Amino acid sequence: MTDLSLYRPNVGVVLLHPDGLVWLGRRVNTPGPYNWQFPQGGVDAGEDLLDAARRELAEETGVTSTSLLGRTDGWLHYDFPADHRNGKAARGWKGQRQVWFALRFEGPESEINLAATPHVEFDAWRWALLDEAVENVVPFKRPTYEQVAEAFRDFAAHRARRHGAV
Repeated sequence: MTDLSLYRPNVGVVLLHPDGLVWLGRRVNTPGPYNWQFPQGGVDAGEDLLDAARRELAEETGVTSTSLLGRTDGWLHYDFPADHRNGKAARGWKGQRQVWFALRFEGPESEINLAATPHVEFDAWRWALLDEAVENVVPFKRPTYEQVAEAFRDFAAHRARRHGAV
């Protein structure tokens, strides 16, 4: 049994375009090829998980026009690799535990603003097929992304197939 108290509380967002494609951001100052991911971030003490997901999405992408499609059951988690020397690992976290939310994007693309806050997470973005997220994320997050893709496949696959993206 994994002691989840060793993992930083975190939320992730799969933002789905009405056509079933998902939003991917390229992490700033991160060499490729595995530098694309979904928005994600920490949960403040006492913060509701959905509120945290919407806050992180707005901070990282500028997006606020969304509706809730679903969420993962329980916590998913991943370990930081041994050579991962970022601030979270240095503060004693073994990795991150996450609840993921599927949100439908309901605004105009002009709402997307990667510089919505001073701390920029992404330097580019694109709409992609759900499986592309799994293929393009950093390898230590890949098992979590596989679980997220499975949890939200019906939201993405159905819409993408209907509109000819698949």
